[in-house]
Amino acid sequence: MTRASPAADCAPVLIVAGPVATLRFSRPAAHNRIDPDDLAVLSAHLETVRADAALRLLVITGSGRRTFSSGFTVDAIADRLDRSFEDLLDAVERFPLPTLCALNGSVYGGATDLALCCDFRIGVRGSRMFMPAARFGLHYYPGGLRRYVTALGAAQAKRLFMTAQAIDADEMLRIGFLTELVPATGLRAKIDEYANAVLACEPSVVATMKRQIDAIAGGDAKAAAAREDYERSLRSPLLRQRLAALRPKDG
Repeated sequence: MTRASPAADCAPVLIVAGPVATLRFSRPAAHNRIDPDDLAVLSAHLETVRADAALRLLVITGSGRRTFSSGFTVDAIADRLDRSFEDLLDAVERFPLPTLCALNGSVYGGATDLALCCDFRIGVRGSRMFMPAARFGLHYYPGGLRRYVTALGAAQAKRLFMTAQAIDADEMLRIGFLTELVPATGLRAKIDEYANAVLACEPSVVATMKRQIDAIAGGDAKAAAAREDYERSLRSPLLRQRLAALRPKDG
């Protein structure tokens, strides 16, 4: 079922096909920029996906082949100094479903942080990334700095923020910004590969492991030692059913 279809230049749209929801930025001629009015639209789309128990994966991507997104508009950075963009990214980072950022092209500014909010990031050859905050004279907000350091390490975070240098797709993969790098023609197939892999897993276990991994990555010592979800899964009939399905059949 499709709830919306992309237009040439409009607010982000939500597309639902079976158990996979896709949020698509839809301003390809403007590098899929994110306008202030888009934040409420994006938040509403996230709530729609969260409320649908049939959905198992959220994909975030852009329209066209040039740019995934150039992030928040320059005018918005200058004129809108509230937490609305930060809050949206925090909601993506905490989203209960697995999230896959399909970077259909290059990525700039705050959209690089949006990508880091996702569990998986697939990029395409020929693309690049660029974090220009220091050139603007903008000290980046704490959540974005934390995500960069957690995902890439302090040395790479310093390199990207303190020099504002652009890097190419191979380097994005090398430093861990990308999970995988594919030809542009292979992006759709790679998205489907991840979707099928996620769908083959037990959703309740995927959710609890995502939550614990994120907590461990955030330095939560209690989460690193927590055994409740592990022990609950050991007692689960679902585990026995799945293990029984793996056993060779007699005859």
